Amino acid sequence: MRAPPRGLSPDEAALWRKVAATVTPLHPKKVAPAPALPAGEPIEPPAPPPKRVKGRIPQPRPEAAPVAAPVRPLTAGGLDSSWDRKLTRGPLQPDVTIDLHGLTLAMAHMRLNGGIEQALAMGARVILLIAGKHRPVPENDLRGEKRGAIRAKLLDWLAASPHAGRIASVRPAQPRHGGDGAVYIVLRKAR
Repeated sequence: MRAPPRGLSPDEAALWRKVAATVTPLHPKKVAPAPALPAGEPIEPPAPPPKRVKGRIPQPRPEAAPVAAPVRPLTAGGLDSSWDRKLTRGPLQPDVTIDLHGLTLAMAHMRLNGGIEQALAMGARVILLIAGKHRPVPENDLRGEKRGAIRAKLLDWLAASPHAGRIASVRPAQPRHGGDGAVYIVLRKAR
């Protein structure tokens, strides 16, 4: 490990300024000229090097960029066993219903985000989302002309949604609420 630089003595600093004045930079920077020191005034010594802490020199930490929330699968975890029982066979009544039938992909995406935002504002916990049955759809069906295109994009939309952090889980709906053609979106409690 190298020792930290000790700084220049006043004599070395004066000599360095003389040498630096004779050099022509390859790529000159537009920097304001440093004020010239009067000959009679003493040069201030450089600041002392930072103190060592257990064998290390403390370095200034660069500002960390905000860390994005990790992308997590929306179909796994997030709920306790009582919620699992309610969602699979219990007396569950959704607070909000969002129906995406008959919409284009763009309209369905907008309605989904708007519906989740409205449900969060209302303090809802369970959303019944009717999106149609899952059918194989080619990935390049951007216009949503084939049946099942909305359902194929649903989990991607929810994971990329601005509300993804408030979604606890996405589960299949009970048969009385649409079965394979619908899902429950369970929202986290507001903190």
